[in-house]
Amino acid sequence: MKKFSAIVIAAGRGKRMRSRTTKVLHPVAGRPMLWYMVALAGRVADARVAVVIGHQADRVREFLDQSKADFEPFDVVLQRDQFGTGHAVQQAQAVLMPNGKAASRSCLILNADTPLLSRATVQRLLARHEKEQATLTLLSTDLPEPRGYGRVVRGPNGHVLKVAEEADATRAERAIREVNAGIYVVDTSFLFKALARVSRQNAQGEYYLTDVVGLAVAEGRKVVGLKTPDSEECLGVNTREHLAVVEEAMRHRIRSRWLNAGVTMPDPRVTYIDDSVTIGMDTVLYPGVTLEGQTRIGAGCVIRSASRITNSLVGKAVTIRDSSVVENAVIEDHAVIGPFAHVRPGSVLRKRSKVGNFVEVKNTDLGAGSKANHLTYLGDTTIGKRVNIGAGTITCNYDGYKKDRTTIEDEAFIGSDTQLIAPVRVGKGAVVGAGSTIMEDVPAHALALSRTPQVTQDDWAAKRRAYQSGTSSSKQKSAPSSRGRKKAKTLDPRSGSGMTAGGSGMTERDNESC
Repeated sequence: MKKFSAIVIAAGRGKRMRSRTTKVLHPVAGRPMLWYMVALAGRVADARVAVVIGHQADRVREFLDQSKADFEPFDVVLQRDQFGTGHAVQQAQAVLMPNGKAASRSCLILNADTPLLSRATVQRLLARHEKEQATLTLLSTDLPEPRGYGRVVRGPNGHVLKVAEEADATRAERAIREVNAGIYVVDTSFLFKALARVSRQNAQGEYYLTDVVGLAVAEGRKVVGLKTPDSEECLGVNTREHLAVVEEAMRHRIRSRWLNAGVTMPDPRVTYIDDSVTIGMDTVLYPGVTLEGQTRIGAGCVIRSASRITNSLVGKAVTIRDSSVVENAVIEDHAVIGPFAHVRPGSVLRKRSKVGNFVEVKNTDLGAGSKANHLTYLGDTTIGKRVNIGAGTITCNYDGYKKDRTTIEDEAFIGSDTQLIAPVRVGKGAVVGAGSTIMEDVPAHALALSRTPQVTQDDWAAKRRAYQSGTSSSKQKSAPSSRGRKKAKTLDPRSGSGMTAGGSGMTERDNESC
């Protein structure tokens, strides 16, 4: 017979959270707290694992289905009506006692709202249970303010006599500081026989799992308590305040793990790293950096303050400068981003490429060694190697109905303030002059320009200022000379016309969806 099966209780509503989301799906360091406990159960149990769900069962089941790859195999059982923890555990009987026979000698019972519980502590609990040959072993800790927790009542010899739920405890019992963590190891056959005898005659009108302790004692069975000195591990999340405390503790653990793995953080307290993130050695994370989701950071990177990276793959020796955002993107080795850059989903920045200040990149492949240094939007674009994108360039990917791609081939040069109207292709080695609007393909090695010829009129501005001040003479009102590549119409300095000479004055409307 196998040693240990496990039950994870995840059925409660969590009214004190005051949330439309069931308590166990609230995130801690980027993962729903239920994730930690299902993962833990799978790591320590050698027999079947049952997850008991109830409130918002469809949402919880959906999360479990999406996360199956993260866990050892488990069974999901439904508690249709929530009548307490004892009732929740009963729902797993068919899974853990198929055909009326126990699938394991003992059963580990975990609550889904204690995500700080460590594998090491659970393994000590299991080892103590086996060493003592106990029927029931519970985890406890001392709290200076035990309000809200069940109290562990011990006899003169130190043996556990019962767990007194606070609502039913006497004044003397409420003075006890040793509290029940809600984590148990119980003989499997005894567990379900005892639960069949538990009643709802208590202040809450529920089937208390803790009543099993008293039933074991009444039968003369051995009940053991393992007190952990780390009370933090036993914190259960019942309110938003509890959630904030657990979040802080979990993030402290995560930062410590990466500091010990060779990651530098000048001020760890204000560096935020999700549990699912991985980071290479010798990477430096400056204050205010946030790393979220399935992000992977390579070795030797420098990520400057106030930058956020979400679900992205970052290669080796990448520099991400201050206040940059990277989402669902791939950044290859030695790339440089920012400051104040936004790399949006679907983007790939190849080796030694550069995206500079106030550049936004969306669903774009920026080739190796290519650069977009300033004030640029690149949407739905394929860019080859060693391409220079001038300041103020826009790939106009959205026509109000659909999106199209722009392709810029290797070693092309795009001058500043250029608009490329997709779909369009700029050939290899081509040059696009500054201030151009490109609506047709540009052949390889060609020059493309689309500018209105410049008009210059000598002394025009001086004559206008003189006219406005009332000091102009009849001679000053004569037509000024002009010069340029073509003869221009004389512009009257009195009328104010010509202040935008040489330009259409039209601007492209920005669209949020592009």
